[in-house]
Amino acid sequence: MKSWIPPCLLLCSVLLLGACTSMPPDIRNFSAADIPYQSVNHNAEAYKDAPVRWGGTVIEVANEADSSLMQVLFYTLDRNGYPETDKSGEGRFAVEINEFLDPAIYTKGTEITVTGTIRGDIERTVGNKTIRIPLISAKIIHLWPRNYREDSAYWNSCYRYAPYPGYYGYPFFYNGYYRPYRFWW
Repeated sequence: MKSWIPPCLLLCSVLLLGACTSMPPDIRNFSAADIPYQSVNHNAEAYKDAPVRWGGTVIEVANEADSSLMQVLFYTLDRNGYPETDKSGEGRFAVEINEFLDPAIYTKGTEITVTGTIRGDIERTVGNKTIRIPLISAKIIHLWPRNYREDSAYWNSCYRYAPYPGYYGYPFFYNGYYRPYRFWW
């Protein structure tokens, strides 16, 4: 016997699955290898020209005549490409881009996601110590809105912590919101 799926059910499922991919298109459309930070930090030359998608928080920005160099504190990315700043940072990396990065916009603590290729490593001075950190030649730097974490935490909590099957949380099925369309026993 043939199984038949109603077209409206098929359309709704496609739309819902499409809504789950909330990674911004500018960083989603870049094919990158999942290379751990610690591996690159120990031997950057072995990963030269490898495409990566890394993220973190801005430490400082230095602008040159024809490029900008930014130091970033590395954090792993979640499924949306957002830096998981609630976990501990793993270390620093540098981002070089052939554009002007305004230090008033890319302030200390701003959360970013970078797509680009590994160029090797670079020496930086932190206090009195000179360290070598990975250098990324950036194609795209995605600047996250300041309130992104609070907004996504609210919307994700509606679906993650459902008290029973069929409950979809406050925003959609609040008692009274769909009152004409609900059945009351």
